[in-house]
Amino acid sequence: MIAITLEHPVQEDLALLHQRHTAAMHADTPPESIHMLPASALAAPGIWFYVLRDSGAALGMGALKRIDATHAEIKSMHVLSEARGRGLAQAMLAHLLAEGQRLGFARLSLETGAQDSFAPARALYLAAGFAPCPPFEGYRPDPMSVFLTRNL
Repeated sequence: MIAITLEHPVQEDLALLHQRHTAAMHADTPPESIHMLPASALAAPGIWFYVLRDSGAALGMGALKRIDATHAEIKSMHVLSEARGRGLAQAMLAHLLAEGQRLGFARLSLETGAQDSFAPARALYLAAGFAPCPPFEGYRPDPMSVFLTRNL
């Protein structure tokens, strides 16, 4: 049974998710172009962290980070590689969109990689109605980054 719930990002059973996310971000991205947050930073005020579980096992995660009263950023979206192909990333993204709307945000934005390894992520976001945008909230132009946004 799939469930997506608001949880604390620092939990023992989430270590594998955070490790895999970190490894994926460092696989082909130079350190200066990596914008992920460590698990402890995801516990900050203004961040909502969600875990996707199947029968209790943590298979995916995603977060919303407040930029201002009407705008939030999607952070740390990741599904374990062995759980991919089941629509779990789509389920997490749909949940984040619904939560963003429920929390009163009018727009969600994100930064993802420009490399081929990020093509599935970019396709997911574009299929969900995200469109390219300029860098936002502290980001700078970077050939390794793609910036996307969507109104809710």
